[in-house]
Amino acid sequence: MIITQTPFRMSFFGGGTDMEEYFKENKGAVLSTTFDKYCYVNVRHLPRFFDYRTELVYSKIERVEEYKDIVHPLIRNAIQMLDMREIRLSYEADLPARSGLGTSSSFAVGMLNAFYALKGKYADKKKLADEAIYLERVLCKEAGGWQDQIAAAFGGFNRIEFTGSGYEVFPVIISPERKKMLNTNLMMFFTGFTRFSAEIQADNQKVKMQDKSRQLQEMYRLVGEAEKILVDKQSDLDDFGRLLDHTWKLKRQTGTKVSTDTIDELYARGVKAGALGGKLLGAGGGGFLLFYVQPEFQQGVKEAMKDLLYIPFQFEENGTKVLYYQAEEYQLEGDL
Repeated sequence: MIITQTPFRMSFFGGGTDMEEYFKENKGAVLSTTFDKYCYVNVRHLPRFFDYRTELVYSKIERVEEYKDIVHPLIRNAIQMLDMREIRLSYEADLPARSGLGTSSSFAVGMLNAFYALKGKYADKKKLADEAIYLERVLCKEAGGWQDQIAAAFGGFNRIEFTGSGYEVFPVIISPERKKMLNTNLMMFFTGFTRFSAEIQADNQKVKMQDKSRQLQEMYRLVGEAEKILVDKQSDLDDFGRLLDHTWKLKRQTGTKVSTDTIDELYARGVKAGALGGKLLGAGGGGFLLFYVQPEFQQGVKEAMKDLLYIPFQFEENGTKVLYYQAEEYQLEGDL
């Protein structure tokens, strides 16, 4: 039996520049972190007492004889890609799916990590990120960027650079005190809306890349500016919050479904209560609102957001990992 733990991510700056069609022609970068909310994937071989070969438990239960009959596209394609047979897989998470925190990519990374462990093989973080990108973007043909899979695999607070030749991950070196202060000043609220990120991304892609290139170039520039604020102890950390406001306004110009009237009203309410800035996490349209709020204004922001669920969190550093490994003496039916 294998159990993997994979964190969710929050992206601060650069979202959209991690789209392959953009960074193949222009430089892209994102500034993001993972935090202490996780998805868990439990995988083992299925005992041969049943009239089905595969059992999957997520928001639904699937029991099938042939992998091609699996409804869940990520699982079906991953099973085929790694030639997994006779398995039982279950998924659970600390936060809801389709909520803007890279949940599907965290699941993809955690599932691949579990599959390799079940085979008795080690897969490093880059291999897991690369294969999760291939799984989601190529095999499943889902629209979207590359940052979620990389963040989930590597973990930590990173600047991820994208070029025509691929990507590199650079940990952001922040003093412990400054990092703790940033964590303290960030507040996250669940709006209650969930949506498919791929659908939002597909809609956003209807806006031609050249029509939003100015915004994306500015969003790329803000990655470097935000990183300088974090690493320079002489900089005013509150400027990080002001930059969040700037990048959110840019993000809203890159697609018709990035925000809604309700989200805009909630955001305005948070700023009026004292937040210096913030953004909707993920592709847009719903999910989690993140605010940067100085401590003396946090109670006021909580009151302003009293209809929403407040989610405390802490940054995490590990990325995906195998929590539990118990080797099995198991021979696949065709190998008996």
